[in-house]
Amino acid sequence: MPAPRLLPRTAADDPRLAEIYAKGLTGPDDNALNVFGTLGNHPDLLRRWMVFATHVLSKNSLPPRDRELLILRTGWNCASRYEFSQHVQIGLKCGITEGEMEMVKAGPDAEWNAADRLLLVAADELHQESTLSDATWAGLTELYSTEQVLDVIATVGNYHFVSMLLNATQVQLDPGVPDAF
Repeated sequence: MPAPRLLPRTAADDPRLAEIYAKGLTGPDDNALNVFGTLGNHPDLLRRWMVFATHVLSKNSLPPRDRELLILRTGWNCASRYEFSQHVQIGLKCGITEGEMEMVKAGPDAEWNAADRLLLVAADELHQESTLSDATWAGLTELYSTEQVLDVIATVGNYHFVSMLLNATQVQLDPGVPDAF
């Protein structure tokens, strides 16, 4: 990976970051994960974005496996090495198999069940067209509540933003995260 365009910031760099990072944004070494450290270059943006990001990752109405399929496909679609690699680790904990990780790369035409295929189609449509086709909308509303369909859109949108940020600032993989891209 190319060198980062912004160095991740620590709480020692800006005391406002200590409170933000204390909300579980650190890795095993107690340093902020690189995505958060990079956003630490703009503490106000980080703090405000975390409200939405916390909903998408932790308070989302979708089952965790479904959420992770959307995130992984979005990271792949955006060519975000950091996002995809980081969420491979999370996805494995949510029941996505290593074989399915490879299928995410292939997209909705791989050997998915109908529900998983629909999620990948939704991620692809939102990425490519910034909307959902009538057929995809109908499929999602048959399987999910209104809140869950909105969380599908919010998940892809949030991780599209995150992927753009990671790619543009050239955020490096965190220590211990294998490159899965």
